[in-house]
Amino acid sequence: MTIAESLLPEFDEEMSLTRKTLEAIPNDKLDWKPHKKSNTIGWNANHLADIPNWIEFMLDHDSLDIAPVDGPAWKSPSLESIEEILALFDKNVATARAVLAKTPDDVFAQDWAFMMGGQVMFTMTKGATLRKWALSHMIHHRATVRVYLRMNDIPVPGVYGPSGDE
Repeated sequence: MTIAESLLPEFDEEMSLTRKTLEAIPNDKLDWKPHKKSNTIGWNANHLADIPNWIEFMLDHDSLDIAPVDGPAWKSPSLESIEEILALFDKNVATARAVLAKTPDDVFAQDWAFMMGGQVMFTMTKGATLRKWALSHMIHHRATVRVYLRMNDIPVPGVYGPSGDE
């Protein structure tokens, strides 16, 4: 079994659980946030839709500069409806899955650098980057959305088992 083949079931499950969480967000709550220093539900939802897009950059490239000195900065999406957010999420998941599925084992051991303005912020193997900055990062923001849903008395879907609402 290849590394990609061993990761795909986890990828598929986490993407499915994330989509389930996104589906629970009502459009009229996208601007809600619990504190002035917090991001909105909508910001988190857009971020969740964008994270799978990073997988192509992690596996098919050796680095990503989110603020290159000679080009435009990385721009996160700012979609204004959950339907648009879900469409972007689905598109990015399909692309990420295809890239992950075709990635040879040796690529996961190659270094990948995250950069800002030409400066390397960190370097990790592509496999470690995928695990931390795609999958774990997504789980973190999914949990944030789930807390925000609970704070608004919106039923929270179960992920690794039933929720208190199920």
